[in-house]
Amino acid sequence: MALFENAHHFSIDNATVFTTAHNVHVLNIQTHDLIRRLNPILDASHTRNRKQSPPDSECFPGTREKPIQEIAVWADSPLTIRIRTRKAALCRRAKYITKTTPHIYWLHGFAGCGKSSISLTVAKLYAGSGRLLASYFFFRGAGDRSTMNRFADTLASQVIAAIPATAPLIQAAVRARPGLVTGNLSLAMQLDCLVLSPFMSVFEDGALRQALSEGPFLIVIDGFDECEDKQGVQDFIDHIRKFFEEHPTIPLRIFIASRVQEHISAHLETEGVVLGNLDNHSTQADIERFLKASFAVLARRDPAIRGFVITNGSWPAKQDLDKLIEQIGGSFVLASTMFKYIVQPPTEGDPATPVERLSLILTLNGLDDLYARTLSRSQHLPHFYEIISTIILLVEPLPIAGISALLGIGTSNVTRVLLNLQAIIQVPKTDAVDKVTLCHRSLREFLTTESRSGAFFLSNTVHGSLKTYCWFHFADHWRGFATSDACDFFTEIEQFKVHRSTLVNRIPHHAFLSSALFYTLFMMKATLSDDSQDVHDHRMLTACAQELVLATECADGNIELWLEEEVHYNSKEDHTMQFSEHTLEALQRDLKRASIAIHTHSPGILEAQSSTPSGKEPEWILDRNHISGADIFNVCATLDSGPC
Repeated sequence: MALFENAHHFSIDNATVFTTAHNVHVLNIQTHDLIRRLNPILDASHTRNRKQSPPDSECFPGTREKPIQEIAVWADSPLTIRIRTRKAALCRRAKYITKTTPHIYWLHGFAGCGKSSISLTVAKLYAGSGRLLASYFFFRGAGDRSTMNRFADTLASQVIAAIPATAPLIQAAVRARPGLVTGNLSLAMQLDCLVLSPFMSVFEDGALRQALSEGPFLIVIDGFDECEDKQGVQDFIDHIRKFFEEHPTIPLRIFIASRVQEHISAHLETEGVVLGNLDNHSTQADIERFLKASFAVLARRDPAIRGFVITNGSWPAKQDLDKLIEQIGGSFVLASTMFKYIVQPPTEGDPATPVERLSLILTLNGLDDLYARTLSRSQHLPHFYEIISTIILLVEPLPIAGISALLGIGTSNVTRVLLNLQAIIQVPKTDAVDKVTLCHRSLREFLTTESRSGAFFLSNTVHGSLKTYCWFHFADHWRGFATSDACDFFTEIEQFKVHRSTLVNRIPHHAFLSSALFYTLFMMKATLSDDSQDVHDHRMLTACAQELVLATECADGNIELWLEEEVHYNSKEDHTMQFSEHTLEALQRDLKRASIAIHTHSPGILEAQSSTPSGKEPEWILDRNHISGADIFNVCATLDSGPC
């Protein structure tokens, strides 16, 4: 028996031992510390727990074989291929041309056609052969997995695992440029220093000769359309294309899977990229294979269905199966969701059997009808809309216990709602640890599009109201709300006041709005033209001060907590702002009221106020990541300290 057989991720003295594919790697304590500094996203790769970190997609055995084979041919092809264009004959030599294999393969197709399943299969295939350099699966609404913030760091940690010889090179780069792991350097610089240059150096030193005998290394990137940082996606594509142009012989391939979106296609539909259109591959036979096998397993396990088959013959009947396949229309997501709906356990409100549900589903019109039908199973239950809103709109998913604490309701209320929705929502087996996630992102799209979801529609106002609960994740949630294309900021603020939370033990909405306005004003980059931005800033500062006054004058015990407790704002840049004399006069009046209220209700809580040198324009530079209510007062007071 081999030493350490079947063991993985353990320690020996000052070394960490972990496995990748068939290889065992030993990392010294310095490398272990390096990975900790990189702070990779642990649930972004193909090895993640898909039940907790969607998408939970995997090719059903025997399906999608042709597109996978086409990808494998590309990934395994040598850099140049000699193709004969004319046979040899008497007095005539054969004629050949040399074709270069592109470094990038873009697989695209409509939502639900199986792109993520294929990406997972490709990643597993090349991890098994030791040629997978890294994999990354974007997913919208999953925190940093839906941005480019930790993309390069996460790839780098996997590069170290795949090729340990890169560790000292990456470590040296981080020591020389600490900004690589703090997000203060460009994505291009991060990719060069943490991924591309270390790989190229090890390759040039000849350390990869044995591994490369099987073919080039591969990076798998799935769901670029799920990334909310469109500019970051474009920057990555442009940089990686430029890198391959400058280093045409490097044995590295990039596989990308996404839906067709303009900011992606405009940069990938070019020479040097293989275009794989998944829509050109018929899925009907694959979906039929999946459904037949799944129904057969169900029939073996369910005594009622076995009895139905004995009495009535095969189930489903051929005409029903054909109709179901036609209704699915090539979408694997719809096929999977429909099957889950058919087999989900009966409830008091929906006691239908699988046989009855199959008959019902044949009358529905696509995924939207199915989502509405499934959601209606819990619509009558207490807190239904609050629970669904939380799951759909939170940046980071929470476990059942987290949702319960956030909303101030019992875990049994959350569980009761979710148990009826297991066809469309991943419900964990434990309340406290595993997170509640969506089976597919299309549910979020359905619920946030009013024309599709109707009575189930979740508006921006609901999103704004949710922020009062999300105090410890304030910056992440508010940034997504305030920067959304659909956000009419001040209109939403007014609607929020009408729909504000009535839950106890939450900060009053005036305190929340003061923090929200302050964050938007000082901590987020300007997105308007210069003139419009000035007007916007003055209006926002005035509103922030007004809400500060109302908060400090509020008879609520939680105000003191708000004044003292710091909220994480996740700011990485200094911001300098200047305001008009008129704005400062209004600010002075509000601050006087706020100061009296704070000294009356919470004496001694204010920090010493700094002053602006005489004769200078009032100015304040923010360089903090954690801001309390008292800090907001002090900042505004600093602005007010100049001449009016």
